[in-house]
Amino acid sequence: MARPREFDRDAALQKALRLFWAKGFAATSTDDLREAMGIGRQSLYGAFGDKRKLYLEALNTYQRRTTSGHLRRLSEGDPIEGIESLLAGVVAEDDEERALGCMGVGSVGEFGVTDAELNERRKVFGELLSRGITARIREGQQQGSIAQTLDPGEAAAFVLMMMSGLQVAARGGASSAHLKAMARFATERLKN
Repeated sequence: MARPREFDRDAALQKALRLFWAKGFAATSTDDLREAMGIGRQSLYGAFGDKRKLYLEALNTYQRRTTSGHLRRLSEGDPIEGIESLLAGVVAEDDEERALGCMGVGSVGEFGVTDAELNERRKVFGELLSRGITARIREGQQQGSIAQTLDPGEAAAFVLMMMSGLQVAARGGASSAHLKAMARFATERLKN
């Protein structure tokens, strides 16, 4: 009979997520994971499979959580307020968390387009967010608050690029105040 699991799988996953977020996939060893998660090698493999499967689960958990938050902020207020809230919301107030940047952007930096499975996951979350931003831009154009001359798809791509840029700048040490000012500046570019 198999021994019952002696640890909280969800708590262990969150610890692995935080470690991968901080260090990336390649720089995180199995021993680093075991130590951070407080579990043995057999428990790690039994509960999560190998390091790659654990990384994919952690990244998927991170992307589901952050995308949900992005969409919630995007839906706040009128379209301009929602877009500014979306951009400002990627800026963590906590200095340590802000310095981590974005785990999703970090995976792009680490893997580029070399990993088909990561590319597919990135596409799913990216398209979901892109559709939401495009819809808010169209709504703002109908209401007259967003410039009619903007192509909604291109404007949404600009907002997504700003989100990535803000996260890279955060990882590079930019302050919360500076990043939020850039979020406001970018949002102003959409106005009529």
